[in-house]
Amino acid sequence: LGWQVVTAWHKESFGEDGLLGRENKSEVILSRYLLQALEKLNPNLPKTAYKQAVEHISQKIADKTLGRINKEKYELLKNGVPVSFTNEKGERVKKKLKVFNFNDYSDNHFLAVRQLQVDGELYPNKRPDVIGFVNGIPLVFFELKAHHTDLRNAYNDNLKDYKDTIPHVLHTNAFIILSNGTDAKVGTVTSPYKFFLE
Repeated sequence: LGWQVVTAWHKESFGEDGLLGRENKSEVILSRYLLQALEKLNPNLPKTAYKQAVEHISQKIADKTLGRINKEKYELLKNGVPVSFTNEKGERVKKKLKVFNFNDYSDNHFLAVRQLQVDGELYPNKRPDVIGFVNGIPLVFFELKAHHTDLRNAYNDNLKDYKDTIPHVLHTNAFIILSNGTDAKVGTVTSPYKFFLE
């Protein structure tokens, strides 16, 4: 489907030239790809504007529910990320930067990362099965089980644990997919299991 696929487990090196460009395991926004997209979709702005947008999207929020954070991040991704900067004439400029090309989906960068290690505040080394990044934003979260395992286990045993231990990986999530290779269901961060659809 045009997704680049990489495995991070035991293969990821860190830093600017690392596999994904992450500085450490707690980062879940892939700044390398996000900056490229921001510069392409919003050309000729100062570097500070792009960095400000990345910081705004990446900002961790502790005092709100996961559902609330997800909704706020969704608004940013859909409507644009507000930034302000001084232009060449010395004027203060406010803009909303586009994160995705909604008109031509093929103009976006699609990357599926298997076994990405993510550190939470208290729980290190969690490894979601597959995360789908679009322009460096983790939009799709896959929890995969063996074919003889009931999908409810993927929800109860794994997804609930990730929501508690590494919730920041779901801040910008659009879809959660549970699959055992035979059955697959799709839902959202706030969906109870009964509302995950085939």
